[in-house]
Amino acid sequence: MTDSDVKSHKIEFPCVDYPIKVIGDTGVGFKDSVIEILAKHARIDITTLAERQSSNGKYTTIQLHIVATGEDQLRDINSALRATGLVHMVL
Repeated sequence: MTDSDVKSHKIEFPCVDYPIKVIGDTGVGFKDSVIEILAKHARIDITTLAERQSSNGKYTTIQLHIVATGEDQLRDINSALRATGLVHMVL
């Protein structure tokens, strides 16, 4: 990847339709915890909510779009989600 490729893929903030995908263990409260944390840190578009379970049902993926205001906000969201102990990956 060249420097020009990196620059062309740089996110412009604020980004009003930024997708967040959170993968964690399937269980009671996972979806609600993810939504609560995202809503605490950003304006969310609940109409974009998508939930999917892995083929064996062990993991759940929650995807939502938020209004991303900057890299600090995204780092804070990542930290808060991981601090729950329920989250394996944030994309």
